[in-house]
Order: sequence, then C-alpha cells, then structure tokens
Amino acid sequence: MAAHSLSLTLNTADVTARAAAELAPLLAAGDVILLSGPVGAGKTHFARHLIQTILTQPEDVPSPTFTLVQTYETRAGPLWHSDLYRIGTVDEIEELGLTEAFDTAICLVEWPDRLGSLRPEAALDIQLDYATDDNTRLLTAHWADARWNNKLKCWAK
Repeated sequence: MAAHSLSLTLNTADVTARAAAELAPLLAAGDVILLSGPVGAGKTHFARHLIQTILTQPEDVPSPTFTLVQTYETRAGPLWHSDLYRIGTVDEIEELGLTEAFDTAICLVEWPDRLGSLRPEAALDIQLDYATDDNTRLLTAHWADARWNNKLKCWAK
C-alpha cells in the first residue's frame, strides 16, 4: 500500500514532457515506474520524453505497443520501456525477461495492471488522468519504498 503521494497538474503536453524530463536524471538501475491511465492520457508521451532526456545518443523513441518492449542505453544504465496492453498472461511477461530487468535496469511499464503478482513492491506508481480540458492532465504518484522520498522531493520542486 502506498504511504506517500504527490499530485501535479500538467496544463499542456509541453508541461507533461518537462515533468518527465525533470524526473529522468533522478533515476537509477532498479527503479521501476508503473504508468497507468486511460488510452490517450499521455503515458507514452511521458515515457518518451523521460527516455529522450537520458539517452546516451539521440534516437527515436517509438511506442512499444506492438514490440512489447523497447530497450535503450542511457546515462543511468539500461532502460526498458514496456507496454503490456496486449499481454494476456503473467507467463508472457516472464518470457519477456521483464522481471529480471526490474533489478538491473530502469523500467517504465505501461498498463501495469497486467503484471498481477509480478508487480514490484518498490515501484513508483504514476497515474495520468484527463482533467478539466483536452490538454490538461492530472499526474498522481504513489510510492511506499523510501528510495523515492528524496527523488520525488527534488522532482516536486
């Protein structure tokens, strides 16, 4: 159960991108971010800008909707971006190697409800929801693991 939370109102797509870019340099191997929200709420947009901020070499960051996982080399080590929307069983997630990556890489997981019992307890949950208009999003972060306390204190500033 989450012991801490943080809420941000993101008024434009650019503000959402900036929030992701500000979180990126705070991450390290073993950090798992679970991105939830309805279709079109900005999960991939957030992930794309986070990844692009810490890449060692600039590159395109496509949605992993059909590939299921995209991997990147970043200044903070390997990063795995996964989209579990099309996953049917927990066994399929294990076949991807995602559970091992939770310990050795930065992991961004879209549609984390598919993880079931594989959900890492130390993960940061980020929920993106539509707000008052088409451009505004409400980001709510929840975490229980103490590793996120200082990281998110810096991020919130």
